[in-house]
Amino acid sequence: MDIINKSVEELIPYINNPRENDQAVDAVASSIKNFGFKVPIMIDKKNEIVNGHTRLKAAKKLGMGEVPTIIADDLTDEQIKAFRLADNKVGEIAEWDEDALAIELEELENLNMDMSQFGFETFDNDIDIDDLFLDDEEQLEKDNAIYLKWDNKKTEIEEETFQFLNDKLEQYKKAETNKEGDFIQWLLNNQGVATDETNVSGV
Repeated sequence: MDIINKSVEELIPYINNPRENDQAVDAVASSIKNFGFKVPIMIDKKNEIVNGHTRLKAAKKLGMGEVPTIIADDLTDEQIKAFRLADNKVGEIAEWDEDALAIELEELENLNMDMSQFGFETFDNDIDIDDLFLDDEEQLEKDNAIYLKWDNKKTEIEEETFQFLNDKLEQYKKAETNKEGDFIQWLLNNQGVATDETNVSGV
């Protein structure tokens, strides 16, 4: 299929579009502004949008007069209706590999690329001890336990251990300014956790 530039005024949003996309317009506009309009809007033979309502709103927000389009003239009306739903739904099935994503985001942050403009949460160097812990609400109701979270695992710790780590974190923040993962490495390398002050048991 050929890519054809069309006036934004020619394009007709699908009146029964089931996707609520207003919250994504700013991020998509930032993507277009930074990288160009790389994904054409799909329309039918009557210029009604099949896929790309958010991109059209973003283009209007940026004051663009024309946008690239692809005409889905090889699909029947029934196929177009089904494609509108299927294309949006399959995107919901995929999930992020959080570890791999964190690496990519950190590398981009080090290159001064602000990914928050595209909807990603960026790293915050102003860390807090509570960021290192996960309260399991169901378990908390049973025994008021405190859990140390690490990747997809959690370890129950006692109040004295929590206070010990909190004190060490305050020492670290006075000497260093970085992230939780670096704090744990600093703690292991320079301070040591396996002392009589701590009592860590896995759950």
